[in-house]
This record gives sequence, structure tokens and C-alpha cells, in this order.
Amino acid sequence: MSHRKSAERTSRLASGGMVGLAIMSLLLVSSASANGGGGGGGGGGSMPSMSAPQFDAAAEYRKGVEALKAGNFDDADKSFTQVSKAIPKEANVWLLMGMAKSGKNDLEGAERAYRRSMAINPDNILTHRELGVALAKEKKTDDANAELTGLQKRADACGDSCPDAKALNDGMAAIKAALSGITSSSFTPGSGLLFAPPAVGDHAYLTAVSLINEKRYSEALAAFQDAETVFGPHPDVLTYLGYTSRKLGRIDAAEAYYKQALALAPNHRGATEYYGELKVIEGDIKGAKMLLARLESNCAFGCIEAEDLRHWIEKPQSFVQ
Repeated sequence: MSHRKSAERTSRLASGGMVGLAIMSLLLVSSASANGGGGGGGGGGSMPSMSAPQFDAAAEYRKGVEALKAGNFDDADKSFTQVSKAIPKEANVWLLMGMAKSGKNDLEGAERAYRRSMAINPDNILTHRELGVALAKEKKTDDANAELTGLQKRADACGDSCPDAKALNDGMAAIKAALSGITSSSFTPGSGLLFAPPAVGDHAYLTAVSLINEKRYSEALAAFQDAETVFGPHPDVLTYLGYTSRKLGRIDAAEAYYKQALALAPNHRGATEYYGELKVIEGDIKGAKMLLARLESNCAFGCIEAEDLRHWIEKPQSFVQ
């Protein structure tokens, strides 16, 4: 980010900015129109095909979470399936979809969903736990035992006092129970960040922004990941995940997050600017100029995002990663 940007600039995102981070949960139902460039209300001068509201993946994600918590597995599955089509590389979406399919006894579908989640995030303990349980219920004993063994190895390396000890032990217990024929639900929707209320995500988001201002990027990334777990694929969260990844030198991950944010909200000014800055870092000035042109098109009366990206393009040597 430019050395000219203040903490206030750092904590502001997107088209229109963040009016107050404490109301982020409200953005879940408005991000399509605020960030995506949708019109509405009539008299806007744009064609209906251009002003139709965009799909709000974050709102649909929360809808799926609430349905899953209520035991409405069909509705939950439909919501997570919709989100997965918009953002196919969101590990938590596939994990939750697997839980929904397991809840309605579609064990083969659950297994496929868990494996998709694991391909994106192979270290998630809950995913290994749920996959092991599903495999045991499918009578795929060898595969279930392989998941159990994997968790046991991690538990042995982790020790009793490590932060993941309880999750690992609970995971092993759940798989053992399933292998023994106990068919009760293995997950508890009342616990964990996956089922936390929006206020928990707001707190994680606020914490992450503060950590960015202190240049504590590793901690900020972890906090934004917590916010992502609660809110799902929200463009603002994805944009900051990209920014913190970039500051940690994880260029490929940063680009992937920016692309996800822009897939959900093509006119998201924060994601567009930061992606343009990443292009400058990579030496792709042509690509950065294309993103600047997009910003200028979306900012009829000018905006700070376009101004900052223009400075990056004109004097790339003046900026640091």
C-alpha cells in the first residue's frame, strides 16, 4: 500500500466506503448493490440487464448456515450449492455443504463435498473429522481409519496443551463412534466460528483492521480468515485477505482473493485498486492500467482508489509491497 495512505484509508474499503464497521452484518444484504454496481429504483438510465441485482454470496452463505443450524438440510444444501457456483474455491462452503448433505443422509454427496473442501484447505481438522464420519457411515472402513490415523498423528505431534488438541481429540472420538455404529450427528451447530453470529465476525474484522494498521500482517490474516469463516465470501473480507496475503509475500494467494472479490462484485473499488497495485508489483503495468481504466469508469467524479493506483503506475519505484 502507498506510504501516503493513513490508517483511515486502510480501514476504508469499497465503493462508498465503510460507513461503520460495526454494521458490517448489514452489508451482507446490501453488498450486491453497494459494491456490484447494480441499479434499481427506476430512472437510473441503465438497461434492466445491467441494473439487475447481483447474487449476494455472503447473504446466501449466512442463509445456509442458519438453515443448517435449524436442521433444514435441503435448504442449507441449496444455499451452499448456489454459493459454490459463484465462488468454487471457498473451502468452508464445501465443508458446510457436506454437513448439509450428511444431514439428509446423502453420504456420497457429503464425501465429495468434504473432499472438495480438503483439496482447497487440507489442514482443516473439522473437514477431516466430518469426512471420516461420512466414510464410516458409508462402510468405507479403511478410508475412515485413514482419516482417524491422520488425526492421531497430528494429535501426537501436537501434544495435550496445543491449541488444536481438543479439536483433534473430538474429531478422533467422532470417527471412532461412527466406526462403532453410533449414528448420531457428529457436528454441533452451536459451537465454532462456522456457526457464530455476525457480531463475532464483526469483532474479528475490526481486530484485523487494527492489526493491519500496526503492520502485524500474519495476525491480521488469521483474524480476516476468522471473519471469512463467519461471513463467508464477502467482497470486503476477500479484498483484505488479498491485501494481507500480499504484504506477507503470498502473491498467488493475494491474486486469487482479489479475483474472488471481483467475481462477486465487479465494481468493488478496493479490490480493483489493490489488484492493480499487485499488477504493478509484478511489473504488469498494462494490466494495472486496465484496472485503473475500470476504476475511472466507475468513479464518475473521481475517487481516491483511482488516484492512488494512478500514483502507483506513474511512480512504481516509490512504493513498497
